[in-house]
Amino acid sequence: MESMLNKLKSTVTKVTADVTSAVMGNPVTREFDVGRHVASGGNGLAWKIFNGTKKSTKQEVAVFVFDKKLIDKYQKFEKDQIIDSLKRGVQQLTRLRHPRLLTVQHPLEESRDCLAFCTEPVCASLANVLGNWENLPSSGSPDIKDYKLYDVETKYGLLQVSEGLSFLHSSVKMVHGNLTPENIILNKTGAWKIMGFDFCIPSTNPSEQEPKFPCKEWDPNLPSLCLPNPEYLAPEYILSVSCETASDMYSLGAVVYAVFNKGKPIFEVNKQDIYKSFSRQLDQLSRLGSSSLQNIPEEVREHVKLLLNVTPTVRPDADQMTKIPFFDDVGAVTLQYFDSLFQRDNLQKSQFFKGLPKVLPKLPKRVIVQRILPCLTSEFVNPDMVPFVLPNVLLIAEECTKEEYVKLILPELGPVFKQQEPIQILLIFLQKMDLLLTKTPPDEIKNSVLPMVYRALEAPSIQIQELCLNIIPTFANLIDYPSMKNSLIPRIKNACLQTSSLAVRVNSLVCLGKILEYMDKWFVLDDILPFLQQIPSKEPAVLMGILGIYKCTFTHKKLGITKEQLAGKVLPHLIPLSIENNLNFNQFNSFISVIKEMLHRLEVEHRTKLEQLHMMQEQQKSLDIANQMSASEETKIPNAGSQIDKVFNNIGADLLTGGGSDSKENGIQNAQKKASLTLEEKQKLAKEQEQAQKLKSQQPLKPQAHTPVVPIKQTKDLTETLMDNMSSLTSLSVSTPQISASSSFSSVPAMGMGMGFSTSVDNAKRNLTNGLNTNMGFQTPAFSLPASANQHLFSSPVTPAATQMTLGTPSSLPSLHTRRASSGMSQQTAHRPTDMSALDSLFGPQKPKVSMNQLSQQKPNQWLNQFVPPQGSPGPGSSVMGTQLNMVGQPAFGLQGNPFFSPQNFAQPANMTSSSSASNDLKDLFG
Repeated sequence: MESMLNKLKSTVTKVTADVTSAVMGNPVTREFDVGRHVASGGNGLAWKIFNGTKKSTKQEVAVFVFDKKLIDKYQKFEKDQIIDSLKRGVQQLTRLRHPRLLTVQHPLEESRDCLAFCTEPVCASLANVLGNWENLPSSGSPDIKDYKLYDVETKYGLLQVSEGLSFLHSSVKMVHGNLTPENIILNKTGAWKIMGFDFCIPSTNPSEQEPKFPCKEWDPNLPSLCLPNPEYLAPEYILSVSCETASDMYSLGAVVYAVFNKGKPIFEVNKQDIYKSFSRQLDQLSRLGSSSLQNIPEEVREHVKLLLNVTPTVRPDADQMTKIPFFDDVGAVTLQYFDSLFQRDNLQKSQFFKGLPKVLPKLPKRVIVQRILPCLTSEFVNPDMVPFVLPNVLLIAEECTKEEYVKLILPELGPVFKQQEPIQILLIFLQKMDLLLTKTPPDEIKNSVLPMVYRALEAPSIQIQELCLNIIPTFANLIDYPSMKNSLIPRIKNACLQTSSLAVRVNSLVCLGKILEYMDKWFVLDDILPFLQQIPSKEPAVLMGILGIYKCTFTHKKLGITKEQLAGKVLPHLIPLSIENNLNFNQFNSFISVIKEMLHRLEVEHRTKLEQLHMMQEQQKSLDIANQMSASEETKIPNAGSQIDKVFNNIGADLLTGGGSDSKENGIQNAQKKASLTLEEKQKLAKEQEQAQKLKSQQPLKPQAHTPVVPIKQTKDLTETLMDNMSSLTSLSVSTPQISASSSFSSVPAMGMGMGFSTSVDNAKRNLTNGLNTNMGFQTPAFSLPASANQHLFSSPVTPAATQMTLGTPSSLPSLHTRRASSGMSQQTAHRPTDMSALDSLFGPQKPKVSMNQLSQQKPNQWLNQFVPPQGSPGPGSSVMGTQLNMVGQPAFGLQGNPFFSPQNFAQPANMTSSSSASNDLKDLFG
C-alpha cells in the first residue's frame, strides 16, 4: 500500500513538474490557470492538451502546449521549420470561425520553452479515443481509456467532419491537406471539431474562378512534423504532386475506415520509400473489395469505397456526403437539429421539444448529458420556451445520478424555480416534485423547492391550488418535519379557510387527511383537530372531509385521540354535524358509525381505567389489613395476660377515660378462658378481631381537650323523673318475670362531644350490684367490657355532685364506647327509673310513646320487653339500617350504613344465662 502511495505521489509530482516546466513563462499563464493534462492532438500528437480556466471569468478552456524539448534532437534550422509549421496551423485556425472547426479563445503565445494557445474545452482527440495515447501522461487518462464511441456519436461525428470540409471547400476555398484522427478533436460536449491546418492549401484563384490548389512535392528529408501523415494522404499528393478538394475526401474515407477498425489505417506506409508504398497502395485501391471493408456498416460501405477511389473525380464531395442515408439516423438528426437550434424560431423549437421525449430514451446517456442537456439549458433564458424545455430537462434528470444532477442540472434550474410566468412552469415542477425532493440537497430544497410549493398554494389560480393540493401527499414523506409543521400546514389551512372555492376547500381537507401519518400525534390533537371547528361551510363534501380527518386520526395506530379529547371536543363537534340537513342517508350513517366507535372506545377505556383503580385500591386495602393483622398478632399474644390483669384492675378508670380498645381484646381472651368456644363463637370472635383491625387502620381522630365544668341545670332532670317513675312501680304486685340472659344496648355514638349526667341519688343506691352470674360482654367496634356476677360497673364512690363523662373517641380508640348490661340488672349508677317519653321527645319519635298510665296497666314483662328484648333477639341498638337507641332512648346517630356496625358486632354471647340472683334483684327493684 505504501509503495502504491509513493508511486502515486511521484506521478503527481512529475505531472505537476511537467506542467510547470512546459508553461512556465508563457504569456498564456497570465490570463489562464493551467490544470490537468488530459489529452494530446495535432500533427503527430505533438500538442499536449491541459484543462484550464480563465482567471477573470472562471470560464473553462483547453490549453494546447507544445514543449520545445521534443525537437531538441533536430538542428536549429529544422527546429525553425517545425515551429513555423506549427505556428502557421494555429494562426490559420484562429482566423477561421465555424461550428465544425475548433474554436480558439486565446491566440498562440510563444516563450523560450513552449508554444501555447487556448481553445474551447476539449475532451480528447479522435486518435486518443481510438487508442493512440502518444504524448499522454504515463498513468494515462481513465476518461479516455474507458471512452467508447456510440454509433450515434460516430455517425454524427463523421457528419460534422463532412460539414466542416464542406465549409472549407465551398466557403473558404481551401484544402485541409492533413485530415487525420490526430487533427479531429472531440470537445467537452462530444462534438467533432477540425484543427491542424499546418498543411492547408488555399486557392490561388479569385473566388469567382475555378479554385486552384498548388501542391508541394514530398520531401523525405524534412522532419516528420513538417510533413503530413502519409497514411491518410490521397495518392495524387505523392504520385502526381497535385491536390484538390477531392483529396480531402479521400482522407475522410481513410478516417471512416480507421474509426470502424479501432484506429488502424487502411494502408501501412513506409516513409523511407514513400513512392514505392503509394504505387503498391494504388494497385490495392483499384482492387478494393467488400472484404476489406467488412467492419464498416453496410449502409455506408459503398460510400467509403467511393471515397477511397483512385480517381478524384469519382469521389463524392463534402456536400454530397452530408446527404447520404447513413446520416439520416434519428439520433444524428436530433443532434444536428440541436446544433442549428439558434437558427430556429420559437414555433419550430416548441414543436421539436414536444417530440424530444420520444427520442431521448433511444440515445445513450453520455450523448444526452454531453450534447443535448447543454443545448436545453441554454433555452432557459427564453421564458416562452421554458414550458417546452423543462419536461425534457427533468426527464434527463431522472436518468442522472445525484452527483450529476447537482453538478449539471440543479445550477441551471435555480433561476427557473423563481419564475412565476408562464404558469405552466409551476405545474411541471409540481408534477415532478418527488424527483426534485429526492435528488436536491436539503439546503436547496429549503431555499428553492419548497418556496415554490408555498407560492403554488398562495397562487391566485384555483387550478394551481387544486393541483398542488393533489400532489403534496405524493411527496409529503420527503419533506422534513419542521418545514411541514411550520410552513406547509399553515398554508394549507389558510387555503382552506380563505378560499371561496368549494373544490379547494375539499382538496385541502383531503390533503390534510392524507398527510396525517407524517405528523406528530400531539401536533394533530393540538393544531389540526381544533382547526376543523373553524371551517365555516357546511356543505356535505366539507363535512365528509372533516369526518374523514377525525376518523383517520381516531383509527391510526400512530396517532389516536385521547378519551379526554373525544369527550370534550371531538364528539361535541361531530354530533351536531351529524344532523345537518344537507347530509344524505349514507353520509349520516357514516357519521353515526364513527360516533358509535368513538363512544364505544371511550366507554371501554374509562371502564378499564376505573376497574384497574378499584383493583389497585382493593389490593392496597388487603395488603394493609394483612400487615396490620400480622403486626397485631405479634404484639397481642405476649401481652395477653397483662392486658387481662389491667382490665380487671382498672376497669372503672378505663370506662371513664375511654380505654376501650384493650377491653375488647381482654373480653375475648377472658371468654376463651372461661369456657371452650363452639365453632360459631370462634367465627364471631374472628370477625370481631378483623373489625377491630380495620378500625385500627383508620386515621385516629384527635381528642378534644375538655375541662370538667359543673353543668348548669337549665332543663328538667329527666333522669330524676325516670327514677321517680321507676320507684312508683314498686307498689305494683307483680310476679317475677323470666328475663332473657342478656340484652344489648347501643351506646351514644362517638361524635367528639361530652354528654353530662347529673344525679342526686345517694351512695347506697349507687352501689347496687349486678345480679347476673355470667360474662357480660358489651361489644362494639370501640371496646369490649367483660363483667362478672359480683362486679361493680362503677367501683369507686361518686360524689353527689354532677358527674360528666366524655364520650368522644380518644386518640387511642378507633371509634365508640359502648356497654352491654343484662336485662335484669339494677341501676348501678343509683338512678331511679326515669320517664323515657321525655327522651323520646328530645331525640325524635323512634318508638311509640307510652304513658305512665299505660305502663301501670301493662304486665311487668310487657313493660320490660320494650327495653329488654328476649334471649336470642337483637336489642334496639343492634339494628344497623334502623335508628339506634342508647340506654336512655337516644338515637345512635352515624351508625347507619357503616359496614363496621353490622348486627354480628352487637350479638350477645351464646353462653350468657340468667341466674337466681338476677331474679331476686328484680323482685327487690319492682316490689
